[in-house]
Amino acid sequence: MNWGIIFPLIIFLVILFIIGFWSNKYVKQSSSFIQEYFLGSRELGGFILAMTMMATYGSASSFIGGPGVAYSTGLGWVLLSMAQLPAGYFVLMILGKKFAIVARQYKAVTLIDYLKERYQSKWVGILSALSIIIFLFSSMTAQLVGGARLIESLAGINYTSALFVFVVSVMAYVIVGGFRAVAITDALQGTVMFFGTLILLIATIIAGGGISNIMADLVSENPNLVSPFGSNRELTPLYVSSFWILVGVGVVGLPQITVRAMSYKNSKAMHRAIIISTIFVGVIMLGMHLIGVFARPIIPGIEIGDSVMPTITMKVLPPFLAGIVLAAPLAAIMSTVNALLILVSSALVKDIYLSYINPSASTKEIKTISFSVTTVLGVIIFLMALSPPDFLIWLNLFAFGGLEAAFIWPVILGLYWKTGNKYGAIMSMLVGVISYILFDRNYPSALGMHTVVFPILLSLIAFIISSLVTKKATAQSL
Repeated sequence: MNWGIIFPLIIFLVILFIIGFWSNKYVKQSSSFIQEYFLGSRELGGFILAMTMMATYGSASSFIGGPGVAYSTGLGWVLLSMAQLPAGYFVLMILGKKFAIVARQYKAVTLIDYLKERYQSKWVGILSALSIIIFLFSSMTAQLVGGARLIESLAGINYTSALFVFVVSVMAYVIVGGFRAVAITDALQGTVMFFGTLILLIATIIAGGGISNIMADLVSENPNLVSPFGSNRELTPLYVSSFWILVGVGVVGLPQITVRAMSYKNSKAMHRAIIISTIFVGVIMLGMHLIGVFARPIIPGIEIGDSVMPTITMKVLPPFLAGIVLAAPLAAIMSTVNALLILVSSALVKDIYLSYINPSASTKEIKTISFSVTTVLGVIIFLMALSPPDFLIWLNLFAFGGLEAAFIWPVILGLYWKTGNKYGAIMSMLVGVISYILFDRNYPSALGMHTVVFPILLSLIAFIISSLVTKKATAQSL
């Protein structure tokens, strides 16, 4: 155990706990526990909004899995990863002011609140909640695996112990502080990610003898490592382009990102967040994936891709600085886990328990249920993460695709197409989710594209046809 590396990480965790307990006073003082605990009373400013979007989006797959794949694949994966650059821009520009205004009119605290009120259907709400729970469990599991592997490599403890430490750390401040604690810690974590990425990229370039020397080493090993097509020429133009749907435009359909578009306080905050998030995401995604490629000639022969980031960091930086820099991927993972925990907890408490089981529950009961549900969720994903996959990025991208197939059209067309109705939304979700699972199991790269492309197209067709066919019946029922 290298205490020079561990000590900065301990300080970082202590700061997170302090923020969580500080945020708890807002939870206690708020006149609306639901609004405060699950949405921070809609008071996010531009910088915090940008940071919480970026920190939630920049997950274990971006900081642990992504660089690991880049290490194996080469610069082609760096090109593919840059499809993430406009994610914050797309979300806030497509949803924009209209989504925040409508969400306030509906008094929506979650995405499911918005969908249920927009389509006036409990089945839309139930399907939405089930989709979130199913796919986010795999995403949260991926994050826990990434966090545990990072702590395992740094602290020199076994995987199970590292997983336990990580779960307890995240659960503590999420349960106590709610959404406000999540958003504020995201701002801190996003800042750490930004500067940590820059420091590590510079140190890696220096350790490799400069970019020219690194490139020469890569070319001598395999010229395909510096091509857009990957080390084995597996990255076709069509496959890379399809990632613009999965991690670019399609991010609008991710509930953990979408809910942030209803939490800012005014349009000035939104406009500022668009600029800040685009700059920060660009620097971090480019930097982290370049580090993964540049690490190959410096430390050849790494067999476990998810260990590339901690290995190169401890190689090229002095211990104390390595500890500070490694707080960046730890920050990314923790921020994503806390956002997903709040989202799944809100789906179970707000959208199922309060809507269908006990609508007249008192504030005290809601608090008890919220804290209990979040705790139980933490235990479940801990158990699921005990058997980790080889590359956690694929588990995370599977969750991304499933959520986008379920939500992208009910959200966007619900805002901008008046003819869209509950039948269209229900069919879109069913067709999107079922076709996504079928394609993922049987045709994972149909026509050389990522699995998500066809399910999103099919869910769009299902939404439009079902809404038009039932347009007259819906008008009569109204």
